[in-house]
Amino acid sequence: MLSKAVEAMITLTITLPDALKSFIDDQVSQRGYSTHNEYVRELIRKDQNRQRLRGLVLAGTESALTFPVKGDYFESLRAKVGEDEAREPPEPSSAEPVAACRS
Repeated sequence: MLSKAVEAMITLTITLPDALKSFIDDQVSQRGYSTHNEYVRELIRKDQNRQRLRGLVLAGTESALTFPVKGDYFESLRAKVGEDEAREPPEPSSAEPVAACRS
């Protein structure tokens, strides 16, 4: 398997109604994305993370209780999540096309 730094990229063309294209344009300009591709990649990564977290939560609800939970346990989880969110995503390469938007 290739590392993320040299992972092969493909081009994916999507067709959008004008309203969604305008929304993406606004998000790119207002939120500091350099390209539409960068915005779409971030949305996909966030959805992957959401699905992974949902799977972990569901697995946790199906597992047996192992120990009583104290209040500081949740504080440590919040701190860990904060550390994970504080990490910057990898810098996208200009050679990373994912989606092309047609006007």
